Amino acid sequence: MAEAKKKHHLIEYANGKSLDEINGTVEVPKNIGFWKTLLMYSGPGALVAVGYMDPGNWATSITGGQNFQYMLMSIILISSLIAMLLQYMAAKLGIVTQMDLAQAIRARTSKGLGIVLWITTELAIMATDIAEVIGGAIALYLLFGIPIVIAVLITVLDVLVLLLLTSIGFRKIEAIVCALILVIFFVFAYEVALSNPDWLGVMKGLVPSIDTVKETPVVHGMSPLAGSLGIIGATVMPHNLYLHSAISQTRKVDHDDDDVARAVKFSALDSNIQLTMAFFVNALLLIMGVAVFKSGAVQDTSFFGLYQALKDPVFMSNGLLASVAKTGVLSTLFAVALLASGQNSTITGTLTGQVVMEGFIHMRMPLWARRLVTRLLSIIPVLLCVLMTAGDSKIAQHTAMNDLMENSQIFLAFALPFSMLPLLMFTNSELEMRGKRFANAMWIKIAGWISVVTLIFLNLYNMPSTVAGFFGDDITASQTHMANTIAYTTDFLVLALLIWVLYDIYKSNKAFTEEEKVGKQESTK
Repeated sequence: MAEAKKKHHLIEYANGKSLDEINGTVEVPKNIGFWKTLLMYSGPGALVAVGYMDPGNWATSITGGQNFQYMLMSIILISSLIAMLLQYMAAKLGIVTQMDLAQAIRARTSKGLGIVLWITTELAIMATDIAEVIGGAIALYLLFGIPIVIAVLITVLDVLVLLLLTSIGFRKIEAIVCALILVIFFVFAYEVALSNPDWLGVMKGLVPSIDTVKETPVVHGMSPLAGSLGIIGATVMPHNLYLHSAISQTRKVDHDDDDVARAVKFSALDSNIQLTMAFFVNALLLIMGVAVFKSGAVQDTSFFGLYQALKDPVFMSNGLLASVAKTGVLSTLFAVALLASGQNSTITGTLTGQVVMEGFIHMRMPLWARRLVTRLLSIIPVLLCVLMTAGDSKIAQHTAMNDLMENSQIFLAFALPFSMLPLLMFTNSELEMRGKRFANAMWIKIAGWISVVTLIFLNLYNMPSTVAGFFGDDITASQTHMANTIAYTTDFLVLALLIWVLYDIYKSNKAFTEEEKVGKQESTK
């Protein structure tokens, strides 16, 4: 009876399987052929790919195209390849160890560090949610004329969408997310096809160049390096690693080596296919910035500005686009894609929050309650931004919302190292990964270390300019000094916390190794 009553509590203790309600719920029959097996494993990759094409990516890619033509295409490609590598490791960790990344880190670290990492990751999830609130609210305003304040409040109602989705089964959720991704893809593919881009220029842009990391030229306040860091920062997100390590366990696996190997193989294929789709969406966004609009024509690169530009034939790069723009089709499709992108986060953000809460601090809340709390907290800065700029010009209001969305991403830069580095260490370890068969191969270890160290360096290196973004475009010398002080303090805290994580993992692994040695010695006596 006591156990039955406990299930009615809003907050419960949780230290079992990752996302226990959906863990191992999807049966995958044996001997059904390659394509049918791939279809059965397809879905988790789509939920992960959503994070790589959310509204936070849009302005960065389109602005990069407007300012530097196809130069930054290679950065989108490199970011996508790194994402594929990290997501492969996250899925493998979940399948092999039967723990998600948060559980694995908590098992090797102290309770105090677990609380700190939980708070850090929750802030990153909230930062992502701010982008979704802004994207969804603007889409409602553009499509239906709903005032922004009301539209922001309406986004809270996506908790009802969540309740509906959780009642229809996880496979149907995956199918809905896949459908929304296809909507986004086809909208931008259609608009790019009308623009008749320079495909040779696109191909050349995919070849990495030293020009992408130069600080000159500065176009509309953006250097190639800033554009590259913006794309990387908007692409590789920490919460996706936690999410993938959990939802990769939704397939029922026998956990003998061969069945685990099959699950890892098909989960990796699913992830790579979906992330390839995310790459094409981001590439289309950049191409759109180059080919759909006249070069440098769009001064307001907020969602409002892009919507208005897509309605105005003056901004279009050719006659065909201009004639279609007059009908309002291009702008309406853009708003529809924006709404689809925002809604896609409803389930993924909530699931990730549950994963890190259960994993780091062993607490569970109903998904609807979690979503409601997170969304209510996320709309506060958006509402404040709208109300504080109510008396400003339209462009100033649009810019303020755009800046809020971009500046919120600082929490992603802060949280990213604490997911990437442990993930790489765990999947490199034969001790953690049930032997040599599932531990990372040498080339993956090398590629992983290069990727992780580079991303950590770039996030820390870019911290001063990220913090400076909070002060606006016309930053004074004293504000620059303050921004640098905050940034370097943040960098120090990140490094100190990272050392704490590494020390705890090292100490735990050393103790575990000693126990293994003692166990083997006793068994030989």
